Amino acid sequence: MKALFVNGSPRKNWNTHKMLESAMEGAREAGAEAELVHLYDAAFKGCVSCFACKVKGSRTNGLCAFRDPLTPTLEKARGADVIVIGSPVYLGCPTASARAFLERLMFPLLIYGIKERRVLKKTVPTAMIYTMNCPEGSAERFHYSTLLGANADALERTFGYSEALCAYDTYQFSDYSRYEVTLFNEKDKARQRAEQFPKDLQNARELGKRLVEKVASPAESDVT
Repeated sequence: MKALFVNGSPRKNWNTHKMLESAMEGAREAGAEAELVHLYDAAFKGCVSCFACKVKGSRTNGLCAFRDPLTPTLEKARGADVIVIGSPVYLGCPTASARAFLERLMFPLLIYGIKERRVLKKTVPTAMIYTMNCPEGSAERFHYSTLLGANADALERTFGYSEALCAYDTYQFSDYSRYEVTLFNEKDKARQRAEQFPKDLQNARELGKRLVEKVASPAESDVT
């Protein structure tokens, strides 16, 4: 079983990357072969509206026909049994690279049909992992449940199942004194990092394990 983890953050070894690594540990614990891809390692575009995937009798088989450095990652996603995308939240949305990946991943797998809507004949458990500077108590004020929930809804329509996991109030800088950020208290941020982020990592680990188990025993995982 293959589980693909996609890092939509420009940073490595920081919040989003660490959440994905923890989710990968859970996936491996459940018996999956886990692979991580960093989107910012490649220069690519979002959907270019060529509509090759919508041509009658199309041979794309759910894979974006536009070829560029993202194509190998899309090919891996097309063959994956579990897909997890991680991204920090920029201005209420995933990063531009994460959003471009989602466009290229999902649009070829959706059908403009009255009855049939999905190319895939099987369920592929998916998830979005979000990290954000925003405290949990302020997320609703910024409409994050609607803005970010739209991605989980689209993934569920495309793959049959999706979850979302958020890590709030994350530690943004290694040295707050260097930046103009008087809105934040560095001591509070450090305490949140020490007390909450380990719990977030554990939640990510459980998520990765749960998604793989859903593939291995779909009926049993639906009950639990």
